[in-house]
Amino acid sequence: MMGVKRYELNEAQWSRIAPLLPGKASDPSRTGVDNRLFVNGCLWVLRSGAHWQDLPERYGKWKTVHRRFSRWCHAGIWERVFDALTADRDNQYLVIDSTILRAHQQAASGKGGPRIRRWGVPEVD
Repeated sequence: MMGVKRYELNEAQWSRIAPLLPGKASDPSRTGVDNRLFVNGCLWVLRSGAHWQDLPERYGKWKTVHRRFSRWCHAGIWERVFDALTADRDNQYLVIDSTILRAHQQAASGKGGPRIRRWGVPEVD
């Protein structure tokens, strides 16, 4: 048996979130037979810091994965999953520290803080 690839969910993690995702047999419409592959693809992009265009082919077409990721964002699916995970008192799988958080590459060029005038004096609005 092959081990879990980098950035992918193991069996215990997957079994914890699978019931929270759309596409179950009890849901109307299509079933999400590829939900695990899709979630692992999203995690690959988010954890690696890579662009969506660099998503490995094993996860599917990057535009399709990105479009579905965006739909789930707008539908509140990711928020529902995170709420369920954070509500669990035994959430050992939920460890967030600065080693896994990355600012978006454009965050460094944002305009924040007070604007400084030409002679080093802050502007007053």
